[in-house]
Amino acid sequence: MSPLVILSTVLISLALIFYSIGVWAERFSRYLKSWHVVTFWLGFTFDVSGTFAMHRLAKGPFNILDTHTLTGQIALWLMLAHATWATYVTRKGSDELRTKFHRYSLVVWLIWLIPYFGGMYIGMTNKP
Repeated sequence: MSPLVILSTVLISLALIFYSIGVWAERFSRYLKSWHVVTFWLGFTFDVSGTFAMHRLAKGPFNILDTHTLTGQIALWLMLAHATWATYVTRKGSDELRTKFHRYSLVVWLIWLIPYFGGMYIGMTNKP
């Protein structure tokens, strides 16, 4: 296994760990805290880094119409919007917004799992 495959797998797995910790901790506490926001940003950063490493492994040009690529892009943009919104809510939002924020985190996390497990399937079956 190439070092780039290992690196990309580790980075994407770190994204899963940090993003999951943030989403579930925030959901259980039912109140958005600053450290949750940090885990959202760490998850996003690891996801972008892992995606970039995987893109370097890909053969051929970038194909936005590929299902895995499309779902991955949607998930990344949702993660970015989620982390940005969480940052805003913790800095300028009301307690009411902090309390209601958890309603949307789980949806973004579930959507993010689609390309995560899709990529895992592709990697295990060697099907592009």
